[in-house]
Amino acid sequence: MHDYDSFNEDVICALAAAAGEDNVHMVEPMRDHTTFKIGGPADVVVAPCTPEAAVRALDLIALAGAPVTVVGNGSDLLVGDRGIRGFVMLLRDNLAQVRVDGCRVHAQAGALLRDVALVAAGAGLTGLEPLWGIPAAVGGACHQNAGAYDTSVADVLESLTAYVPGARQQDGSRAKGSVRTFAASELDFGYRRSRVATDGLIVLEATFALMPGNEAQIRAQMDDYQRRREEKQPLDLPSAGSTFKRPPGHFAGKLIMDAGLRGARMGDAQVSEKHCGFVVNVGNATAADVNALIERIQDEVREQFGVELEPEVHRIGEF
Repeated sequence: MHDYDSFNEDVICALAAAAGEDNVHMVEPMRDHTTFKIGGPADVVVAPCTPEAAVRALDLIALAGAPVTVVGNGSDLLVGDRGIRGFVMLLRDNLAQVRVDGCRVHAQAGALLRDVALVAAGAGLTGLEPLWGIPAAVGGACHQNAGAYDTSVADVLESLTAYVPGARQQDGSRAKGSVRTFAASELDFGYRRSRVATDGLIVLEATFALMPGNEAQIRAQMDDYQRRREEKQPLDLPSAGSTFKRPPGHFAGKLIMDAGLRGARMGDAQVSEKHCGFVVNVGNATAADVNALIERIQDEVREQFGVELEPEVHRIGEF
């Protein structure tokens, strides 16, 4: 059952005016917006094409007292089979401009890290090479402090501009939010965590401070990182990236392999035979399949090694 009909028609019309009529979609399948290719329908998806339109849309949703879920590339998400109630704000190709200013690269929230790194390389700027293969948009990467090869977003981020939600009112609605620029030092970055997540900030744009480098050497290093990913990771199958956070003193993939779970399946969800740290969709996996497999992995690793595996994948929506 979907609740979009219960939203005030004036709110839908106002959103269409703010974001463009073609950028508001009803009963939108979320499997089309996640790298797992899994997820039921969202009631309403809004895809604003400018930061100003995004702010207007977020204010309208807040004043209406409706829930909103922000989705970028959907690369670390498992969306429930029953979908997402309320509004989804999609920040992807619609908000993905990248520009260079000296040694700084400014990227809107929907720009893929890959594209930001390519623009930086073309400008002869180094620092983003280890991150370029992460299949995340800038907003999501800042949200969870994405990282790879001993480098994380926190190491190269200078600042970001974000929408700060307004205070919740007695009637359940929220006041209008505000737009603020935060220095990276204000964002309490840690392993797969940030103030962006804990404070519910919605990233609009990020600024990366890089160093001058040799374009040929930068591209060669990027190619090397890509080769290493292709050798080790199941990039040919839909997934949400690494399924579990790295437990202290261990590697999740090795624990799962040592537990005898390589290739284990629940429906069409499978522990990757190439890298046991990934759960992949080998056909038409459901969120229920993935959840069941995650729980089985956690149970086996806990029983055999006494280690608790914490999912890195964010589960959203109704299951």
